[in-house]
Amino acid sequence: MLSAFEIVDGKLAEGKPESAPVWVFSNPDDAEKARLVADFGLDAHTLSSALDPDEPSRLEFESEHLALIFKRPKNYSAKDQFVFKVASTGMFLFKDKLIVVISEDVPLFSGKHFHGLQGVQEVFLKLIYVSIWHYLEHLKVINMISEEIEKKINVSMENKYLLNLFSLEKSLVYYLSAVNSNGYVIEKLRNHSAKVGLCSKCQEFLDDIIVENQQCYRQAEIYSNILASLMDARASIVGNNLNILMKKLNAIVVAVMVPTFFASIGGMSEWTMMTGGAHWKLSYTLFLLAMVALGIGTYIAIEKYERH
Repeated sequence: MLSAFEIVDGKLAEGKPESAPVWVFSNPDDAEKARLVADFGLDAHTLSSALDPDEPSRLEFESEHLALIFKRPKNYSAKDQFVFKVASTGMFLFKDKLIVVISEDVPLFSGKHFHGLQGVQEVFLKLIYVSIWHYLEHLKVINMISEEIEKKINVSMENKYLLNLFSLEKSLVYYLSAVNSNGYVIEKLRNHSAKVGLCSKCQEFLDDIIVENQQCYRQAEIYSNILASLMDARASIVGNNLNILMKKLNAIVVAVMVPTFFASIGGMSEWTMMTGGAHWKLSYTLFLLAMVALGIGTYIAIEKYERH
């Protein structure tokens, strides 16, 4: 699906494809791919790479345009089960035109970042910057989710929350790989900024993007190391919670068995012989209370012994 945008008063607004300098193809069909290859000279392999989530970031210089494949975070949904994924985005920068190819229909130009635009080069760089900003926002969300899961693990005896943490850890590995891959192509773009023809303002902005990407990578690395290093400790907490429960159950079983033993001795006809002429209602009531007290006392004694 093709969406066309024009730069009006420093902002992007939907326009007619014939005059719009920015084109966005969301999950293009075969006809749209053939049009891009035939009319704009895009490489078919590079175009396919823009739709492949496993494709690494790369930068290529063609005769009439610049081709950039970079990784961006996918929008999270509940069905992802705490797995934050990444997707590929293809950007093809011409002298007066920018073509963006993505695999899903998502809003690319929303938010405060796409203000004060003066040309397609700034749109090109702002898309890279917003991608880094999204990574940082997702890292904050991952950190918040991990803290909530840790609170549940402290009282949990199931593996469900541990599996959720494993999913978050895997997501951070994806993010580390993607941000690192983006960093290489951004550095390459900065080194060839004169060849690309970036203006001085765009070159300064590109320097800021490099710094932001490095900070994003370090933050993701810190979160990943913390999550991985404490995973064994959290698994031990779940096992310890289960052991505590088993101890309590064992204490209850023993506390029930002790009065049961005495009840079996005083059962049936022997009880009448032992109580003599006492009324059976009174004697059985006293015996029942004595067995309850004995069971509670046994449980308390076991609890105190385990604590010491």
